[in-house]
Amino acid sequence: MDSREPKRDSLHDKLQLLRSITNSHAINDTSIVVDASNYITELKQKVERLNKDVASSSNQHLWPQVTVETLEKGFLVNVCSAKSCSGLLVSILEAFEELGLNVLEARVSCKDSFHLQAFGGGENEEDEENYINAQMVKQAISDAIKNWNGSNGQD
Repeated sequence: MDSREPKRDSLHDKLQLLRSITNSHAINDTSIVVDASNYITELKQKVERLNKDVASSSNQHLWPQVTVETLEKGFLVNVCSAKSCSGLLVSILEAFEELGLNVLEARVSCKDSFHLQAFGGGENEEDEENYINAQMVKQAISDAIKNWNGSNGQD
């Protein structure tokens, strides 16, 4: 019986260590193991959530970012993406056209990344019935990007 006692003590020590690592308040051995199992399950779920968050944020860095500022006569539109976006410029210019905005000046880079800076103004800026604000412009460009993304089959 003397040989069993060191094994039992060793097992008891390991279970107490497991209990402390998993923040278990259980007293009996079975409950400690159950709490440890639950703890492992929770950790797996946290890892899955973190992996989804990382994947989501890395996709956001690839997704074109849009800013629109209201100027005295028109808007300054910036669209930036970390990757080249074939065909995106056409979609954005079509959005400008649908809003009735003329591109007064633009700078575009599409080689390794996509960057558009455009100054646009409306034909009827004084017309309150057809008034366009920065939020409307941003929404129209964001919709054009979503439509472009869907038509290209990209994520």
